[in-house]
Amino acid sequence: MRLLWVRQVSGRFDQIGGEVTLNTQRDVATVDARIDVNSVQMGSDRFRRWVLAPEFFDAEHYPTIRFVSAPVAVSKLEEGGDLNGWLTLRGITQPAVFQMLPAHCKLDSEHSCAIELRGSIQRSDFNMSGHRTAVSDRVDLGLLIELDRESS
Repeated sequence: MRLLWVRQVSGRFDQIGGEVTLNTQRDVATVDARIDVNSVQMGSDRFRRWVLAPEFFDAEHYPTIRFVSAPVAVSKLEEGGDLNGWLTLRGITQPAVFQMLPAHCKLDSEHSCAIELRGSIQRSDFNMSGHRTAVSDRVDLGLLIELDRESS
């Protein structure tokens, strides 16, 4: 996001979990990802306190961000493309679209697989309207997801 329309403010989450569920034919997947809001890391403690506060993430009342995708063809892993779904933030669920970059792996492989997603949200869609004169409404998101095969 942009602060005072000039300075880029970045952060990252250290605790992200979830599952990718394949259908019985193993050609369609659904992603269910959960992010621990309190795991956010920022360049300054002041920014971190602010994003955890009630006017932004409100981590005390809404400790988890969740994304659930619509079913997507597994072939999209190699091709890339849109990953549609629903993002729940601050107890509000909104449609979300992430751009999935082409990955050079397969879900049925024995090796881990890294998937990169990019997208943006409007803070106001999730009732995050504090500091609108200083902080942009648009927040760009980048996700790097490492998929590991679940042990059976």
